[in-house]
Amino acid sequence: MTWLELYGRALAADEAAAGYYNRNVGVPTADGKVNVRIPLAAADVMDLRLWREEDVLASIRPYVGRVPELRHVSEEPRFQVHHFIEGRVLDSFSPRGSSVPVNVLGDVVTLMDQLVRIPPEKAPEVPAHWPASGDSGGFGRLLAGLTRDVHSTYGGQYGEVFAELGIPADPLAVVESRWDTLTPRPFAVLHADLHRKNMIVADGVTWFLDWELALWGDPMYEIGIHFHKMDYPEDQRAAVLRRWRDTLPEQSTVGPLEDLDLYMAHERIKSAIVDTVRYSKQLTDATQPERDFLIGRLVKKVNAARRVWGSPEDLTPQRVARTLAPWLEA
Repeated sequence: MTWLELYGRALAADEAAAGYYNRNVGVPTADGKVNVRIPLAAADVMDLRLWREEDVLASIRPYVGRVPELRHVSEEPRFQVHHFIEGRVLDSFSPRGSSVPVNVLGDVVTLMDQLVRIPPEKAPEVPAHWPASGDSGGFGRLLAGLTRDVHSTYGGQYGEVFAELGIPADPLAVVESRWDTLTPRPFAVLHADLHRKNMIVADGVTWFLDWELALWGDPMYEIGIHFHKMDYPEDQRAAVLRRWRDTLPEQSTVGPLEDLDLYMAHERIKSAIVDTVRYSKQLTDATQPERDFLIGRLVKKVNAARRVWGSPEDLTPQRVARTLAPWLEA
């Protein structure tokens, strides 16, 4: 079977796992199953993008063991082929907010440690406009700039919705002056999207998927966005933080907890904005149970951001449902 034939079978498949940017289809071959990874052409880009995923995988492969093996890259049509990882997606048996198996905690920290030890010259090339290594404040402002652009882009269509949910007209003002307080730390390759749907547990070990959002940046951001997206119980969050500080080189973890809090504050603000847009679009074709789930998730995300803004965390599912009624009725 040729690569294009694999691609054709993946396009025709009824079953697929899709995130916001790619569709993943497991396709059997004579040599074993592979994962065909196809970009979603209509995806709204709401995350900072730096490298092509195949360049990241090629660069980190000698240093990081439990990542997909890249088998093929096609430019036209655009798709990748990875080896298929048999196992269970962490989110399927340990959803957000619940405890995860102890071995996962160790595997996450091991991955972060492996990434910061990749020699800088072995990482993919970084563009000239990117902040210099150690410029943690510049990196933070780069993240915030994308969030501000998303808020501005969708402000016309969602302005009334944002206001009703308590999203301020200048949502990033509360963090803007704090970026220069960040401790300088040497930059490293970051996965930047380590959450439960990007981890597969197989035979007691964890594999890490979806490297399309990988960045060159402050290692403190990696653990900050990880905490935001994992929503660990407090005891496991403390265990990961402790192990992270004990395992990684000191230069990668130096700095006060206020640095971590700042990155997490930004992620809560970004999530409130981005997920208001994403979830409202998903509501159109959702069943009632799916709608209830999405609205419940959005309540939690916006209330977390309201805490950052110093507003009461009093958003309710009923209020969100009323606010998003145009999408519910579409």
